[in-house]
Amino acid sequence: MKAIGFKTSLPITETDSFIEFDMERPVPAGRNLLVKISAISVNPVDFKVRQNSAKDKVLDTPKVIGFDAVGLVEAVGPEVSLFKPGDKVFYAGDINKPGSNAEYQLVDERIVGRKPGSLSDTEAAVVPLTALTAWELLFDRIRVNEKDKGKSILIIGGAGGVGSIATQLAKQVAGLTVIATASRPETIAWCKAQGADHVVNHKDLVNEVRKAGFQQVDIILDLVDTSGYWDAMAELIKPQGRIASITGSQTPVPLIKIKTKSVSFHWESMFTRSTFETDDMIEQHHILNKVAELLDKGVLKTTLNETLQGLSAENLKKAHQQLESGTTIGKLSIQF
Repeated sequence: MKAIGFKTSLPITETDSFIEFDMERPVPAGRNLLVKISAISVNPVDFKVRQNSAKDKVLDTPKVIGFDAVGLVEAVGPEVSLFKPGDKVFYAGDINKPGSNAEYQLVDERIVGRKPGSLSDTEAAVVPLTALTAWELLFDRIRVNEKDKGKSILIIGGAGGVGSIATQLAKQVAGLTVIATASRPETIAWCKAQGADHVVNHKDLVNEVRKAGFQQVDIILDLVDTSGYWDAMAELIKPQGRIASITGSQTPVPLIKIKTKSVSFHWESMFTRSTFETDDMIEQHHILNKVAELLDKGVLKTTLNETLQGLSAENLKKAHQQLESGTTIGKLSIQF
């Protein structure tokens, strides 16, 4: 099968930052599905893994990355019970296994959902990683429930992939009042199209949120820079509020700043369940099926904003370059 990978971490402008090669088609065992991929999406995690996983070394065989994918189940392992050959599926994969930048991929059925029938392959391919991340942030980490309806949530990074679907879930499913951050006319318009009640400029966050009529907010999702926004978040969060982040921090997070408010802080990594094969790993299967149902009912909508045609090193370079620019609105997909 055709695959695209890299042997060393290079700037995306370098010729060999991605290389095309042939590798043996894998055979499913255990609970694995063999999926013939028809479309993928590219996320910031893709370029971060490419930049950091083969620094100052040359791998013997190219590393294949890629997470979001849509495809057809071609074959199943002997322990598979959730899917059968011929099923259309979508998933976000496992960071420790070969990825979706290839014609075929093995993936554990417990982290796979049925593809939403109302969406094209590219429209569906952009959903899994961001939807799982946003869902886990809202409902598993900070445990938003019925009692929270009408409360305020500040989403820092509203126009990005996770921010776009988090806005939809917060508004349409959780019933929250959404304040999203954006600074350019096109990103402001995008956030409003996702359902944000207010859009504020992240460059002066505290004053902007207060100008929008909120002295403090109940919940904050940081999707951009934990340490960079920490002081603003500590000031804006209500006593007994909740903050959650997906971004990590180069320096220790000074949690002491939120102690007197009894604020809870949560990290979210979408790959936790698959990396550690947690007892509830199958929850990602259930979440993706719920998301597919919400998409088919029109409660949620795809966040696709750009599509490239063809599985090629050139297209992956273009996609990574676009994401590295930090100006991507919504999601980008590649149709095979």
